[in-house]
Amino acid sequence: MLAARPYRERYRRALGVGPDRRLVVLNSTWNPESLFGDGGDDLLPTLLPRLTSEFPADEYRFAAVLHPNIWHGHGPGQIRAWLDRARRAGLALIDPLHGWRQALVAADAVIGDHGSVTYYAAALGTPVLLGAAPLSGLAPDAPVHDFVRTAPRLDAALPLRAQLERLIEEHRPPPGPAEFTSSLPGESAPRLRRLFYDALGLPEPDQPARLEPLPLPPYEPPVPTVPLQVLTRLLGSGEVAVSRHAGPHQAPYEEDGEAHTAVHEDTREADQLALADVVFRYGTADDPRFGSPARWAAEILDRHPHCALAAYVTGPSTCTVRTRTGASLRLTAGPDADADPAVYASAVHAWLAAGKSSEELLGQGLTVRTGAVAYPVTVTGV
Repeated sequence: MLAARPYRERYRRALGVGPDRRLVVLNSTWNPESLFGDGGDDLLPTLLPRLTSEFPADEYRFAAVLHPNIWHGHGPGQIRAWLDRARRAGLALIDPLHGWRQALVAADAVIGDHGSVTYYAAALGTPVLLGAAPLSGLAPDAPVHDFVRTAPRLDAALPLRAQLERLIEEHRPPPGPAEFTSSLPGESAPRLRRLFYDALGLPEPDQPARLEPLPLPPYEPPVPTVPLQVLTRLLGSGEVAVSRHAGPHQAPYEEDGEAHTAVHEDTREADQLALADVVFRYGTADDPRFGSPARWAAEILDRHPHCALAAYVTGPSTCTVRTRTGASLRLTAGPDADADPAVYASAVHAWLAAGKSSEELLGQGLTVRTGAVAYPVTVTGV
């Protein structure tokens, strides 16, 4: 993991996380008192709907690293069923054997328990918040015992976002985890090989001992297919603030603005399509199954009379939208924009719902703000 640090941004991009979004890893060992344990608290299943409701989907992404014994004990089908809604809200379910180290290197923070992966995160200097912290199964003289005893705790009775942001802002890496994980960082390969060959009574090979580099994970950006609660505010000068939440609970009360619902066309909650203000999907512009983005959008507006705007996302910075009045627009942000183009579509909807015209956008473009970051968006006719 130390050797893989130079590739951190690649691991983040593999999860669809750019510089303007935070990645939070949820880690659980397999003990009944763990974050995903069955000791009575059911903490992680309780946390997940709050995380997707309280944290803006375009400012945070969550990933779950579950111990292999959890997968083995319950079975992959059951794990995926339990986490189904969270996954459709954007949760990344990390491979427990081949992807957890890359996720830790990529993380901005970890919500974990007394397991070793949480301890490794602390050793990397990553901010850690303990959602479960049992001491009964830990040896009192073990380094992890002291870590669990003193690490910051998650308080499930309080708003979650404020706790996580305070953790990140005030974090000072404790020296203990790094010191006790390895007294000789970067030397594990030669020293462990020497130990193993000595134990076998065999001469050590002449060639240097080397570690396999961590592989680059597949590209798995978040694709929210649950209905999204969208809050928007017009800030003046063609700027619109957008905050999307994946529910199922109401968006935080401290966030104000006009509300609308945006729904992926392939949502499992198909009944919500009839209520959606914005319907969107992702695909290539030349997919023959849809004819063209403009044709797909026209079909959506014809099929769903309540829908005010249809948006077809054709790339990481571009989408085509069609309004109820018949205007077809292409929205394009810069190549470095770290936002889902469906956000731009919601901003256009908010603009039009406020009584403004699409002609104004053609002349001046649009600035879309998510959190503290603003994205200039060029608007052209199709």
